[in-house]
Amino acid sequence: MDGPRQLYALGQSLWLDNITRDLLDSGTLQRHVDESAVTGLTSNPTIFDLAITRSGAYDDAIRTLSGEGLAGERLFFELAIEDLTRAADLFTPIHGRTAGVDGWVSLEVSPALAYDTRSTVAEAQALFKKAGRPNLFIKIPGTEPGAAAIEEAIYAGVPVNVTLLFSPGHYRAAAEAYMRGLKRRVVSGLDPDVRSVASIFVSRWDKATAAKVPDHLRNRLGIAVATQTYAAYRDLMETDRWQRLAGQGARPQRLLFASTGTKDPAASDVLYIEALAAPNTINTMPEDTLLAFSHHGAPRSVLPRDGGDSGEVLAEFERAGVDIDALAASLQEEGAQAFVDSWQHLLDAIASKETRRA
Repeated sequence: MDGPRQLYALGQSLWLDNITRDLLDSGTLQRHVDESAVTGLTSNPTIFDLAITRSGAYDDAIRTLSGEGLAGERLFFELAIEDLTRAADLFTPIHGRTAGVDGWVSLEVSPALAYDTRSTVAEAQALFKKAGRPNLFIKIPGTEPGAAAIEEAIYAGVPVNVTLLFSPGHYRAAAEAYMRGLKRRVVSGLDPDVRSVASIFVSRWDKATAAKVPDHLRNRLGIAVATQTYAAYRDLMETDRWQRLAGQGARPQRLLFASTGTKDPAASDVLYIEALAAPNTINTMPEDTLLAFSHHGAPRSVLPRDGGDSGEVLAEFERAGVDIDALAASLQEEGAQAFVDSWQHLLDAIASKETRRA
C-alpha cells in the first residue's frame, strides 16, 4: 500500500494545497483523487496569485469579466469561485459518501479584512451564498478579531476553515469560537451541524528558527508544536462541554496540518507528512509534496495522544533562546501580512491583464 493510502486507512485525510484552472482542465486533480487518495482541497491568496500570474489560463476570463465592468476584488472572486465550485463538484461524491466529513474546498476572505470582524463576517456570508456549494469552507484567519468573526460565521451557518493558527493557544481560541457559535445555534433552535476545520501551520516554525538553534534542533520545532496541538485537540474532544454539543448534533472541528511542504533543502521532502500521521485529522500539502509522498513516503508512527516528548523538545528550544509564545504571535502577524502582500500582487496582476484586453 502506498503512502497516501496508508494515511487514508489510518483515518487521516489528504487534501491538496493548490488550485489552478490548469489542474482542473487537464484532469490532474481527478487523477490525484483516483490515484493518491486526495479527498479535499485548500487555497489561499498566495496560491491564487501564483496560479493567475504564472499562467495564461485566466486571461480570456479576465478580459470577459473586465468587459462586463468587473474589476479588482469582484473580478478575482468570480475567477476563484468558478475554479472552486468546479473542484467542489468533483469532490461532491466524497462529501456525500463521508456524510460531510471530507470532500471540502476552501476559499479565503480578503486578507485585508484579517482584523475587521464585521466586514469579515459579511464577506464570508456573501461568498458562501454566491458559491452555492455545501462543501465550501470559507477561510477566516484565527487572529484575535478573527475569533469573533468565526463565532458569528458559524452562528450564521457558514462552514469555516480557521487559518493562520500557529500554537495550541491559537487552536484553543479557534475551537472556543467554534463552540460558542454552535451553542448559540442550539439556543436559537438551529441545527448545530455546521462544519469547521482548524488549520495549524507547521513548517514556518522551522524556517523561522533554522539559523538560531543548534543543528540537532533543526526541523523539530514545527512537529513539536503540531504534536502539542494534537494533544490539545484530543483533550477538547473529551470535555463535557464538547460532549454536550455533540449530543445535540454538533460535529467536531477537525484539526488540519497546514504548511507541510519542507522548506529546508537538506531535510526530507516528506518530513512533515511522515511525522504527523493521526486519525481524524487532515494534512493539506503542496502538489510536489503529495507526489513525493506517493513515490517514496510512508507514515513513521501515529502521533501520541498525550503529546509524547513534544514538551521536552519545546523546553530545549526555550533554553536555546526561542520564546515560543512570542514567536507564535510573530508568525501569525507575518502570515497575515504575507497574504495581504500576495493579495495586492494578485490584484495588480489582474489589473495589468485587464489593460491588455482586446
